[in-house]
Amino acid sequence: MERVHRACDKAGREPASVRVVGVTKYVDMASTHALYNAGCRDLGESRPQAFWEKAAAFVAADLKVQWHLIGHLQRNKVAKTTPYNPVFHTIDSVRLAKAISRSATELSTVCEGLIEVNLSEDVRRSGLLLDRLLDSASQILELPDVSIRGLMGMASHPEAGREPRQEFAHLRELRDGLADRFPDAGGLPELSMGMSGDFEDAILEGSTMVRIGSALFHGLR
Repeated sequence: MERVHRACDKAGREPASVRVVGVTKYVDMASTHALYNAGCRDLGESRPQAFWEKAAAFVAADLKVQWHLIGHLQRNKVAKTTPYNPVFHTIDSVRLAKAISRSATELSTVCEGLIEVNLSEDVRRSGLLLDRLLDSASQILELPDVSIRGLMGMASHPEAGREPRQEFAHLRELRDGLADRFPDAGGLPELSMGMSGDFEDAILEGSTMVRIGSALFHGLR
């Protein structure tokens, strides 16, 4: 995607250092297949039911992709989700992490995940609040069969008057602090931050995964 390449050039980064997750939340199966046929091999879905349907269809068609679950996940939906081995972007509690860990252990697999941080500190939004991050991370990182790869966060709503780039920089600093605090965590290399409207700022601040929806589908239908 040209905008991703331009942002990487501006940041002095290689485009290969940023994974584009094509978000299929608002499109049907035909458009999801069109995105696959255009070369996207990282697909993201927000709703568990839609994720199950699309992931099962891709398995049936023997199409190899890495799925990313990027929406809020209830614990009672974990067991049906884990067999497709998505990257869990929204681990926002110790209890959810434990549920993923148990399910992965039962399947003799290891699931990758990201701890979601509530950058806006808005209690109406998902993600760990900043004052709970350290304690929760220390417990989550100890769990078996769930490999925490880094952090995920969303910028505040525009009406909040905050600069997305500053919030993305804050998430990077939080990740760096946790990586220093927990050296056995492997450096926590991943930062899932940036969507269609703000991913350029996220790339400038070190994002390794950008979650892009509508911008990817122009011209595919």
